[in-house]
Amino acid sequence: MANIKYWLWLSRLPSLNGPMRTALLEHFQNDPEAIYFADREERALVEGITPRQLNDLEDKSLKDADKILGDCQRLGVRIITREDTEYPDRLRSIFDPPMLLYVQGRMPVFDDEVAIAMVGTRNGTPYGQQTAEKLSFELASQGALIVSGLAKGLDAMCHQGALRAGGLTAAVIGGGHDIQYPWENRYLYRDIAAAGVILSEYPPGTEHKGEHFPVRNRIISGLCLGTVVVEAPRRSGALITAHTALEQGRDVFAVPGPIDAHNSEGTNQLLLEGAIPAISAENILAEYASQYPHKLRLRAVTAPEPIGNRHREETSARRRREEPVEEAPPALPLLDLKEDHGLTDDQIRILRCLEGGTLQVDDIIEATQIPARRVLSALTLLEVEDRVRQESGKRFTLAVTLQ
Repeated sequence: MANIKYWLWLSRLPSLNGPMRTALLEHFQNDPEAIYFADREERALVEGITPRQLNDLEDKSLKDADKILGDCQRLGVRIITREDTEYPDRLRSIFDPPMLLYVQGRMPVFDDEVAIAMVGTRNGTPYGQQTAEKLSFELASQGALIVSGLAKGLDAMCHQGALRAGGLTAAVIGGGHDIQYPWENRYLYRDIAAAGVILSEYPPGTEHKGEHFPVRNRIISGLCLGTVVVEAPRRSGALITAHTALEQGRDVFAVPGPIDAHNSEGTNQLLLEGAIPAISAENILAEYASQYPHKLRLRAVTAPEPIGNRHREETSARRRREEPVEEAPPALPLLDLKEDHGLTDDQIRILRCLEGGTLQVDDIIEATQIPARRVLSALTLLEVEDRVRQESGKRFTLAVTLQ
């Protein structure tokens, strides 16, 4: 986009809030380059503009824009603006839509997807964690796109459930793509970027600050048809997302919880206020089945046993401690595929494929004819569960003996 520098310039002026940027764009026919070259008198015609904002608009430096473009190129991050065809109409229609989206991964056509926001508290109970992962797995298995905030706690479980199902997931973060927050979710960053998309309205180098998250939440709900609150106390960022969804005219669902549970006070209150009870993936997707029959595959799905938010660094640390030995390696543990280990069909096919020896990802995709994003998702979870091992050159080998 020829004038992307001017979009970046306008987005970075400190005194301009979202509504004023929108007012300027409307006055100058959505052309930030025209705003850049306009004189002060013409800018002063914009209703509500302040002297300080007019002064900031006199700053014509494009150094910040050049730095952002360089950082994005280094990180493999694309920029789309409100005027680009990739920009979702659902998001464009909300109050104060982001001027820019920084995109890492494959941008789905959100307007064609049954996108469901899944949110919850950072301090989830075992009930909330299991429900978040199970619902997300079942929704993704039946064709939904899971959107969440990649935060600690239930957001991470929601993304993990979608990845386990081999489905699409999108993360909306509150900082730059190069600052992975929280640190314990860094592996999820990698997996979502490979199998889905990570979005932010903040450029690289931006810290994840507390005030960013409520602002970020309008994007999560704005991309989606409905928002599911899994578990939330009365004061929770998840409830901000739910109320924002209501303001945007989107559906709100809430998972019922025990009446005496602190972490379910917010969700139970939403139900009292008219939220749709979220008791299964089927009852959520039933709201959209008639609109998106070509997208949804409504059927009973049994989610495998949740693996929780285990961290692969434990496995990596263990491997780093292992010293090479000259004697014959120990026998690999046995894995009987006829028993119920919670493996998906994709995981079983990949394990069978690797019986022939060590393979690169592209070879696995060609041999199994499974889509790339599903292969990456399945390999990630097989590696977490110590059933495959990644070697140099992104080659994978069995870490078990199959029966």
